[in-house]
Amino acid sequence: MKTVKSPFGVALVLALLAIGATAASVPKATPIDVAGVVFEDLNGNALQDEREPGISGVRVSDQVLVTATEKDGRFLLQSQGGYGLIYASQPTGYRITGPFWRQVPTGGETLQFPMVRTDESASFNFIHASDPHLSEETLDRMRRLREIVTEQNPAFVLITGDLIRDALRVGEEEATGLYELLVQELAEFPVPVWNALGNHEIFGIERHHSLVSQEHPLYGKKMFRHYLGPNYYSFDFGGVRFIGLDTVDYDDLWYSGYVDEVEMAWLRQDLSSVTPQQTVVTFNHIPFLSAGENIYGFREDGAAPSLITVDGETRYRHTVGNAREVLTELRQHRFDLALSGHHHMREKLYFESHGVKTRFYMTSAVRDDALDRSGLDMISGVMLYRVNAGEIDEGTFIPLDPQE
Repeated sequence: MKTVKSPFGVALVLALLAIGATAASVPKATPIDVAGVVFEDLNGNALQDEREPGISGVRVSDQVLVTATEKDGRFLLQSQGGYGLIYASQPTGYRITGPFWRQVPTGGETLQFPMVRTDESASFNFIHASDPHLSEETLDRMRRLREIVTEQNPAFVLITGDLIRDALRVGEEEATGLYELLVQELAEFPVPVWNALGNHEIFGIERHHSLVSQEHPLYGKKMFRHYLGPNYYSFDFGGVRFIGLDTVDYDDLWYSGYVDEVEMAWLRQDLSSVTPQQTVVTFNHIPFLSAGENIYGFREDGAAPSLITVDGETRYRHTVGNAREVLTELRQHRFDLALSGHHHMREKLYFESHGVKTRFYMTSAVRDDALDRSGLDMISGVMLYRVNAGEIDEGTFIPLDPQE
């Protein structure tokens, strides 16, 4: 058990050893005291100037530890290295200007996270999209999504993974080209876009195809973090806690649905600041639960077989293998909605126990699934959700192709 003292006299307990995290779970690094400030950027220059107040109570994390800013907006986090990033969680009533994350500084500089006040109300809309599989060939689908966003004018967009065509099985040049195209296209959206990592964003792990070394500096999830920042994080909007989870793990050459021990420890810390009345929404790629496997059928071989064995445990690859553990934490709160993608289909499930009803809703793919392997000709589209005082409606399906 490690106890890490915050600068404000509050002991943050990181129970990684107690929950079975291995030494390899977190990249080894010398602890670094990371100082920073979250402030209201009144003049829009992204620098804290005189009379620009700090914002208190903002969650700041290195994806291992979570702390909160003091009254003057300042924080000091004894980062254990983590994954080399520090992010600030957007609080209700503010919008982050520019990236919500920074690289862990090596020269001791103070990090600055500028935010601006918004006229945010408890009533708002957001769009859930998934699986654009962006490439030059599918660029029109991403741009059609952008048209829908412009027409509907939601507060923000959630995209639950498989953002690019493929980084699993290709070399660096092709993978970085796709990521750069993605960053370029996302910058054109008229509202903020929050992304979740999908299996196709993991760089090079199918080494028999990619011929990429495990020692490559962008191997695995490092390429996602390099271009898009944290692979799990949270933000608040309209009083609702939105938690972007990474539900894609990998072992040697193969990915599967799983939330690792480090992320679980982070999730417990993040949830500790959720109030009893606050609605919680998760968004991630591989779903916690799905009937998709029933439709697609059991596959013993091919590019994505149904089962995987990790450390002697056999589990389904295309749902979250430790869903019960994750849901046990989430369902202690007002966990209303779990959004996902991966199966390229629209699906609605819900489970209720002891008064906690959680909806598990999957949206279909942005990509045109003319070659949909289910044989059921799934419709391409997105979901528009309306929120009022923490209550989220059933959503409205918007097809990408008008004739549908």
